[in-house]
Amino acid sequence: MSKTSKTIDKSLTPNKDAQGRFSGTARVMRIAGFPLLVLVSVLVCIALGSVPVSLGKTASILLGAIKGKVFTGDVEATIILTVRVPRVLSVLLAGAALSLCGAVMQGLLRNPLADGATLGVSSGASLGAMLAILLGVSLPGIPLAGSAAFAVLFAFLSLVMVLSLAFALDRSLATSTIILIGVIYTMFIGSLMSLLIAFSGTKLRSITFWTLGSLSGTSYTDVLFLFGTLLICGLVLYNNSRELDIFATGEENAHNVGVSVRRVKLTVMVFVSVLIGVTVSVGGTIAFVGLVIPHIARFIVGPSHKRLLPSSMILGSVFLLYCDLLARTILSPIELPLGVVTSLIGAAFFIVILARSRRKAA
Repeated sequence: MSKTSKTIDKSLTPNKDAQGRFSGTARVMRIAGFPLLVLVSVLVCIALGSVPVSLGKTASILLGAIKGKVFTGDVEATIILTVRVPRVLSVLLAGAALSLCGAVMQGLLRNPLADGATLGVSSGASLGAMLAILLGVSLPGIPLAGSAAFAVLFAFLSLVMVLSLAFALDRSLATSTIILIGVIYTMFIGSLMSLLIAFSGTKLRSITFWTLGSLSGTSYTDVLFLFGTLLICGLVLYNNSRELDIFATGEENAHNVGVSVRRVKLTVMVFVSVLIGVTVSVGGTIAFVGLVIPHIARFIVGPSHKRLLPSSMILGSVFLLYCDLLARTILSPIELPLGVVTSLIGAAFFIVILARSRRKAA
């Protein structure tokens, strides 16, 4: 692992005294604070927008809809139930999925800078979705099936290619090597995506969507698609929490205590690729969520993946909810791409972390 990566990882990991102080706080937050934070965030993000609705009326509309009430002629109810609710739920699930993938990849590779974006997985998924759109690939009666299948396939192939190239250059799979190969691969995929955009013709607007990232226009079908994928992949990844904890001591030690290193690696990579691919097929490339949020969650709840993975999902969903709210309100009625907002905030966050780590190292 490079000196910078070690320093960043150390700066984000509490010492023993800090862990003792945070243990009680983290337990209270997990039991009461986190669920309450999600509920309040969802309600606020549904209520606010180009047409703001009071929190009281928003809650009343949602409760009425749950009870089966029909809101005939109510413009605010129509906006909330047909536009904002599916969008907010899609953002919630996408944030949870991306943060989960980031936390898992950081644990698997023992790399504080690993996530779908830095390893080229998200770019590969976007390229697959672009090709599906250009080629008109689809399955009858299953929305997004074509782009999702291509996104998942290209995400997995991208991850395998990056790790294979890194292993060929450096058998120890050092952090700096993996990150460097991931950056180079992402740049290469970016050039291919630019080439596709140049020849996209009438599909330029749809193609551009994948390069910027946005969850506007999502439907309840997208919500179910994301929820089902997150539920299946999330359970599989969470069941590997113990193995990910053991991986922190090194692959050789993990093998010595009976962990099937190859099986765990393959399982994690496959399900991370599926989850990133499906998320990209719905919302395009949304950077920095999987890179930033796991560090914050690790600082709050500690390094154990049984606590880290659920906490990362919750914090990631809340983070992306407010990024999406900012994207659609800060320049209203103009809407900013969600991926642009997350990149700006994520880049600023890592500049602060790097500055802190340099000061501590000095």
